[in-house]
Amino acid sequence: MTTAETPEHITRTRMVTAQAVLQGEADLRAYPYRLLAVVSHHGIGGTKVSEAVAAAEVLGQFGWDLVNISEFASNKVVYAFLRRR
Repeated sequence: MTTAETPEHITRTRMVTAQAVLQGEADLRAYPYRLLAVVSHHGIGGTKVSEAVAAAEVLGQFGWDLVNISEFASNKVVYAFLRRR
């Protein structure tokens, strides 16, 4: 886990990278909030969407539901927004 992906950083920013989730490096056990954003910066276009959706699928096994997914053209980043059940 990189320093940017510490549980403290995830809690402070309310975001985690899709890559950290997919690599099993994101520890959300102590995450105190009900909403979370998963961000994907890797790949182009549909690849980023696929990565964000794949991370949402993984988190679904741990009580998270996908609420929305959006690509922001200004920074070409895809965000998946999840809610804890």
